[in-house]
Amino acid sequence: MPAAAAQGRLSRPGAHSAAGVSMAGSWRAKAQAGGMLLALLGWVSSCVTTFVPLWKSLSLDLNELEVWTMGLWQVCIAREEGVVECRAHGSFLALPPELRVSRLLMCLSNGLGLLGTLLAAPGLEGWTPCEDKPRLKRRLLLAGGATFGTAGMATLAPVSWVAYNTVLDFWDSTVPDIVPRWEFGEATFLGWFAGAFLAAGGLLLACSARATRASTPPVPACRQPPAAGHHPLPKPADLVI
Repeated sequence: MPAAAAQGRLSRPGAHSAAGVSMAGSWRAKAQAGGMLLALLGWVSSCVTTFVPLWKSLSLDLNELEVWTMGLWQVCIAREEGVVECRAHGSFLALPPELRVSRLLMCLSNGLGLLGTLLAAPGLEGWTPCEDKPRLKRRLLLAGGATFGTAGMATLAPVSWVAYNTVLDFWDSTVPDIVPRWEFGEATFLGWFAGAFLAAGGLLLACSARATRASTPPVPACRQPPAAGHHPLPKPADLVI
């Protein structure tokens, strides 16, 4: 009985260590799944924001049956009959500076979102092709998270710039009150959500990659048994004079 109790006491630390590693692996898998879902949702929303003509909206008091909307690529007029007429912007150089820069940054964000997906997917838990290369999986996951975070910043910057100029133009005191003012469109809010989702997803993926490195259990040091026929020297306290 004492021997069995001693054996049970000796086996408990290993069981606790295995349970801790299992819980850490479960947390990493959930963090990676949540981060990838947020990043993909933000990337799709960013692509929609780039191409819909709903960055600004304008309602005419003289003609309430028409609603004007503007995007990065075209201007549209929606009439009460349900007819929508769109016209593309003339020249790229003739656009305001915020729209020119927003085109470039939003296209960059879309490309970075695709690149982040290709980098982060092989680093997820359960991806079998790279299962035997944990160091490579961790680096891919960290690179994908950083790429998603950069894509989020590239989305938030142009949307916030256009929104800032819209607010300045709306409260411009030099413009007469009878002149219609542009207001926020639906794509402005969608772009803010897209940038936040991309940044949050990239942060989760990067944190899960760091946790993967920190939770790797160290290899225990092995002690070699004494060779056959070799007797250890007695300690001075064991010598009887």
